[in-house]
Amino acid sequence: MKALIVFDLDGTLAESKSAIDAETAALFVALLEVVRVAIISGGDLPQFETQVLARLPQHEHFERLSLLPTCGTRFFQYDGTWHKLYSEDLSEDQKRQIIAALNAAVASSGLQSEKTWGALIEDRESQVTYSALGQQAPLEEKKKWDPDFTKRKKIKALLDTSLPDFSVRLGGTTSVDVTLPGIDKAYGMRKLRDVLGIEIQEMIYVGDALFPGGNDFPVRGTGAACIQVRDPNETKRVIEAIIACLT
Repeated sequence: MKALIVFDLDGTLAESKSAIDAETAALFVALLEVVRVAIISGGDLPQFETQVLARLPQHEHFERLSLLPTCGTRFFQYDGTWHKLYSEDLSEDQKRQIIAALNAAVASSGLQSEKTWGALIEDRESQVTYSALGQQAPLEEKKKWDPDFTKRKKIKALLDTSLPDFSVRLGGTTSVDVTLPGIDKAYGMRKLRDVLGIEIQEMIYVGDALFPGGNDFPVRGTGAACIQVRDPNETKRVIEAIIACLT
């Protein structure tokens, strides 16, 4: 019997930086009625609030929900309000080093986009995220830019050399995430184990980037059962199957 279901957000529960739809919201609430649930995503807490929490009935089983923004570098639990259990923040010097390396890698790769929407690099305190088309890029433009991850793998290869003391992962649709070394979604899974007292073998992880280099991939080494999905529609079917098995 599984005791915790863990989801990625962008590309898994919802389209990139979009809210979950009504069907996903209903399934998510139904899942919370039968099992604990967690979300680990490269996005920061405000994205969790607008993409997920705002679409759910107010406080509906929130005590069974754990939120781990920025690839597990932060952990929030609900006890009437959302409170932070930890945050593995980068120092100002580390953030400057990462930002400089990101700018250099993008320039060296020749993959600068002619048209962008919003800031390309976002300081999320515990993570620095590069979004190739900008933070506010339209979803259709993002889907077309790097559908097979080839462009971001080229940037990641450069960053792996220039930032050997950090973790570099591909996230979302056009993003590259950089965190402290060893601080990734596997770290988040182990934190869920320690905080909730649930063994990792009792967890299922659902994500769209469980391939090598993807920001879900570290979870494969934890011992959790992993389910690779193509998109949010496939995630809906996975949730239905889990509910059926648990009930």
